Amino acid sequence: MDSRLASVLDEAFPDREVAETSPPGPSWNEQNRTVQVTFADGETIYLKLAVDGDPSGVVRESAVIPYVGANYRIPVPTVLASDPEHEIPYLATAPVPAADFLSRWDDAGEAQREQFAREVGESLARVHDQRFDRHGHVVGGGAAGLELDAGPWTDVLVDTIEDLREITPDDQFDHHFDDVIAAVEDARDLLDSAPAALLHGDTAVPNCFRADERIGFLDWEIAHVGDPVRDLQYTRDQHFDSLRSSGPERLVTAFYDGYREQAGGLPEGFDDRLPVYEAVNHLGISGHVERIAEFHDEPRDELAAWIDAEMSRLLATIR
Repeated sequence: MDSRLASVLDEAFPDREVAETSPPGPSWNEQNRTVQVTFADGETIYLKLAVDGDPSGVVRESAVIPYVGANYRIPVPTVLASDPEHEIPYLATAPVPAADFLSRWDDAGEAQREQFAREVGESLARVHDQRFDRHGHVVGGGAAGLELDAGPWTDVLVDTIEDLREITPDDQFDHHFDDVIAAVEDARDLLDSAPAALLHGDTAVPNCFRADERIGFLDWEIAHVGDPVRDLQYTRDQHFDSLRSSGPERLVTAFYDGYREQAGGLPEGFDDRLPVYEAVNHLGISGHVERIAEFHDEPRDELAAWIDAEMSRLLATIR
């Protein structure tokens, strides 16, 4: 246990003896550090530290989790303690049931995977169920409501792209970020007319859990109010698609069917705005060339060539 973790535990859980600390899993976000803490009495918590000192993620997540818990029909973690003003801003949450959704997905048969895909779509639709009057960044609030730094969706989306640029370790394709921002700006009229809903922002499989036959989501630190099509595209990519190809049609269909059954249909203008978010999402690959090459055991140069060509193709579909 280092001094930063010790200082947070001393403030948040004074007089409690710690038996063990360990990382809960890998993370590509070096601005945060999440630690699984087991106390001497056997209780376990999860403690997220903003090691870069930026409190905004803690403020956001501390507001959004109770808001979703009080107003939406999906399970969320329980916030035990948080302090964005501490030297190391932090958020502590209780464990959730069946948190290892990734293992359950890997072990599932065909029929079970289709059911899971449908449940993911249903839960995402529940998140998008309520509409806001405006788009914006979450800057505070709680169970009774969210406080927004409001602005046009195009501006909010550009801000999220710049945030992604900041945390990506590879700069070989830094120009991709500029190119996508330019494409987003060119599509302003299309984007600013999109509906405004709460977006999770990072619905990757490790951020899912299943409780009472419903899918819940962890890690709401980048939640914002924006176009639900973006959440839909990101979730499909993270859950079903592979690096170079679309996911199995039966799973994608189940995902969209689950969403439609809850929401009454896909968001209006889905097909028109989808290409923008496909290009935005590809930035997550452009900024992690080294890690993705290692993960897929591919020659870096060959992967980089495909990444560049694919971004050109995606941008062309917008223009």
